[in-house]
Amino acid sequence: MAEEKPFFLQGNFAPVSEERTETQLEVLGAIPPELRGLYVRNGANPITGESQHWFMGNGMVHGVRLEAGQARWYRNRYVKTPLLDDPDRQRVSDQGEIDHRVSAANTHIIGHAGRLLALEEGSFPFVLDDELETLGCEDFLGKLQTAFTAHPKVCPKTGELLAFGYGQLPPYLVYLRVSPEGKLVQSEEISVPGPTMMHDFAITEHYALFMDLPVVFDLQLALQNTMPFLWSDDYGARVGIMPRTGGNADVKWFEVEPCYVFHGMNAYEEGGEVVFDVCRANEMWRGGSEMATGETKLSFHRWRFDLASGTTKEETLEDIGVEFPRVADARVGQPYRYGFTVGFDGVGEEPTINLLHKFDLHSGQRSSHSFGDARHPGEPVFVRAEGSDPNSDEGWIVTYVHDDTRNKSELIILDATEMAKEPVARVLLPTRIPYGFHGSWIRDPGTQLS
Repeated sequence: MAEEKPFFLQGNFAPVSEERTETQLEVLGAIPPELRGLYVRNGANPITGESQHWFMGNGMVHGVRLEAGQARWYRNRYVKTPLLDDPDRQRVSDQGEIDHRVSAANTHIIGHAGRLLALEEGSFPFVLDDELETLGCEDFLGKLQTAFTAHPKVCPKTGELLAFGYGQLPPYLVYLRVSPEGKLVQSEEISVPGPTMMHDFAITEHYALFMDLPVVFDLQLALQNTMPFLWSDDYGARVGIMPRTGGNADVKWFEVEPCYVFHGMNAYEEGGEVVFDVCRANEMWRGGSEMATGETKLSFHRWRFDLASGTTKEETLEDIGVEFPRVADARVGQPYRYGFTVGFDGVGEEPTINLLHKFDLHSGQRSSHSFGDARHPGEPVFVRAEGSDPNSDEGWIVTYVHDDTRNKSELIILDATEMAKEPVARVLLPTRIPYGFHGSWIRDPGTQLS
């Protein structure tokens, strides 16, 4: 009897085998004409059809170009990295040397300095053109010597790209600052006790925040070619806050209750405090390769750090399963009112998603859009309406949705002010888009949508 494949190689988690370009796209409803740009999302799509973990497949980006109220095209393209050409190529040599060009490039894709960057946290970025073809690896003229996070932050006020890299060998953590023009201008080693998995971080107008949490590198798992991390009851949990142009000596560390955070919603300054809202798990990867167990609890959580006293206050904002949080690009690192997430129906190794949530942090209210049992959305990306208040909810949510009954996917556009209503537009795609990770709205030059 054949061994059953893991969930991430079945159904709509399974990879697609063909790169394609489609220009005859059916649209139900009306695409807002001011949406002029590219929605593009990254995800794992193992070229061999096999993978040891959902997070480890080769990167494939899926994009839909919107213009003049029409869906001009859909494209999916592999990110052309050395690992795509040679799936057995090793990132770490027998001599312990790390080749950061050996990348799956499968986690996120962002726009900065007029370029698209495909990202995966163990490696260098890869640059794509506006038709999703790979141009090459980005090491910032040789100045980048470490990995580069999949979750950098673009400051809406300065245009800087703030980032970090973490690794299983020293240096365990390095802070990175890229100019608005795309030049690496700062690289600072930050001292942490050991090799933790630091998937995300945050910025405010004046600070960078690092999450030093108790999921740590495990060599034995690494030798098994699976996700090499385990929960540690001994490591501790803390958040470091550093001036954005500072260095290791300037970091102030704040203890928090043990937990793990894949993704933060946003951080901002309020008086003498820094507020950081996160999607929190009480534990992750405890005692085995499965990320979550029956004891894993998810919540929407707030940390409040008093910079003068060094104390932390914690508060559960919503005791529900949420992940893939997003805010308006214009509110990253700034005080904000609205945030968006997917909603999980239960917690386990195989995620089930059929909801999107909008949180009003001023009123404390939550509104949701349900897609029903047979339709499953991805990360909600907010696109602000042209000319609107940057702190309003005027705009749209764009995401890919898989329809189980058709076994095909759609680009869905929701009115963000009325989340529960039917989509304003559905772009029907002639193929399915496997469940993936993160993406961006890349606006056309000259528009004011973000």
